Amino acid sequence: MKEFFGIGGYQRTPEGAFSWQHLLFVTSLMVIMVVLAVWLGKRNKNSSDRKKNLVLIWAAFLIDGFELVKIILACAEDIDAWRRMLPLFLCSIQLIAIPLAAFSNGRIKEAALDFVSVFGLLGAVLGTFGATQNYNAYPVMSFTNVVSGITHTISGFAALYIMISGMASMKRKNMWITFAILLTFCVAAYVANILVDYNYMFLMRGDGTPYDILFNLVGGHKVFYPLSVVALFVFYVWAFYGVWHQVERKKKQPVAV
Repeated sequence: MKEFFGIGGYQRTPEGAFSWQHLLFVTSLMVIMVVLAVWLGKRNKNSSDRKKNLVLIWAAFLIDGFELVKIILACAEDIDAWRRMLPLFLCSIQLIAIPLAAFSNGRIKEAALDFVSVFGLLGAVLGTFGATQNYNAYPVMSFTNVVSGITHTISGFAALYIMISGMASMKRKNMWITFAILLTFCVAAYVANILVDYNYMFLMRGDGTPYDILFNLVGGHKVFYPLSVVALFVFYVWAFYGVWHQVERKKKQPVAV
């Protein structure tokens, strides 16, 4: 247990990103995520809003609970660990967005549900298969990677569940709220990066993640790189809404006989 929690530092050599251990572990989590989301989403599709929302309440408590335990243990080991654990990664926004989707009402709830739908699956994939920096630094079966895998797949689960159960509205009039949430966190992350010398939202460098492709493309330019990352986020939101409405439009078209 001491080795699992990394007390005093991990003694095992990390298996490395894209090792069979990494791929097996995250694939298992993703399968569980999809199965649960499809099962609960279809089961609750025609249920009351209250019953649908109960699943999101559980997801909110679980994702924040796991993250809180991780922060407490990390800070107990290293008092300065909080510097790298602020909720300012793209995936970390779900720590706020999922509870907001579960406990708010009206237009705020609609926007939060849509935000989780847009970024939940992306965060699940990037935070498991794409988290090369974690799997190069820590053993696969370590507290750090296990909790990270669980929280990221909870985000993906929430996104899939919201879409399958019919809770997502994807109203174009709420799109600006999604952009506002995203850009606010980007600005906060960039300021935090300067103040605590970190790399939230990967706005400073790729750190061995797929963002390295973009970093290398612009030659690591200190202005163009972060702007390119933000532009990529904005384009993703725009594309997601576009694809969503295109699919919905085709569903409503009469089938030719």
